[in-house]
Amino acid sequence: MIFDQPLLEGLLLRRYKRFLADVQLLGGEVITAHTANTGAMSGCAEPGRRVWLSRSDNPKRKYPHTWELIEVRDGVLAGINTQLSNPLVREAIEQGRVAELADYRRIRSEVRYGEECSRIDLLLDSPNDVSSTPCYVEVKNVTLVDDGIAHFPDAVSVRASKHLRELMSVVRAGQRAVIFFCVQRGDVREVRPADHIDPHYGETLREAVACGVECLAYGADVSEHEIALRRALPVRLPG
Repeated sequence: MIFDQPLLEGLLLRRYKRFLADVQLLGGEVITAHTANTGAMSGCAEPGRRVWLSRSDNPKRKYPHTWELIEVRDGVLAGINTQLSNPLVREAIEQGRVAELADYRRIRSEVRYGEECSRIDLLLDSPNDVSSTPCYVEVKNVTLVDDGIAHFPDAVSVRASKHLRELMSVVRAGQRAVIFFCVQRGDVREVRPADHIDPHYGETLREAVACGVECLAYGADVSEHEIALRRALPVRLPG
């Protein structure tokens, strides 16, 4: 995914009220940017770090700038905009970079499904192939990393556990279900559930895998010009 316009560089002053961040641009101007991330953003919101912002021309927006990237350590960028995770996964599938999901001809977004009134992030199918089984893909954005190990979630998430229950229902109905961890940074060698943050999610993920839900994780190459999922990562479930 190539950014439509050059990003603005600055230094992060603070993140607050979950959705706001104050940034000092290179010219010295201080602006407030929208933060499209509801998580704790541990390790991805340290004041003084270099950040990059996009700008919207929509006159109705109160805050035209959106925080997109942060330099988490020297030379390593992370994408913090969770609104990009679904498009990133969709792009990777459409471009044939996700071998496990290469056999589907159609992708739909935000389709209603399940017993708990959910919307699936991506529904894959081949409508002209009567033998094809639909695949339900739930995407999770991952930015929390410790010594090369990515963890999800970075805060207790009742909603994330709900999505796993919905995927288990899909499998029990004889269809395919995938939990897809979209890792928007390049310094990761594997993904694990964050048992130390949300043990219930970890337990539910293990239950889902035992039920037949598939776990996929892909890491991104991140620059100030582009983010692209390119590397399959193993998902570990320590016992």
